[in-house]
Amino acid sequence: MRRLTEVKTEGANSLIRWHEIVSPLRVARNYIFISFSRFCPSLALKRALLRATGMKVGKDASVGLHAMFDVFFPELITLGDGCIIGYNATILAHEFLQNSYRTGQTRIGSRALIGANSTVLAGVSVGDNAVVSAMSLVNADVAPGALVGGVPCRRLRK
Repeated sequence: MRRLTEVKTEGANSLIRWHEIVSPLRVARNYIFISFSRFCPSLALKRALLRATGMKVGKDASVGLHAMFDVFFPELITLGDGCIIGYNATILAHEFLQNSYRTGQTRIGSRALIGANSTVLAGVSVGDNAVVSAMSLVNADVAPGALVGGVPCRRLRK
């Protein structure tokens, strides 16, 4: 189950008004830090850049090349101690809809693994020691220690 806060908007769609929701300067700053972290080979520098956006990044969290994080609401993302975010994974904390937008805390647990090319949607919690296989869509909470995979992800084993 995703925990999301929904805010109604007016106009053509909610994305057209993004600049009223979040400061454009803040989004630009977040984008620069997150984009640089995507190519940075140093895990320590990557953690520092992500923390500078407001993300909560645990000790020894490892983020693979090209991993993308939410530029609008990075402060809603938590990466646990020792977790691994795989190559080209995407971690979101918002979604824009036609007449509203939603935000939610997205948590990756300690020592959890998010496989390459996976997407974790807003408001999802991936439990400690859980494994999300490559190319998965995580649209619901993942229990601690579980192995999940697929689109949408489903439990592969306990």
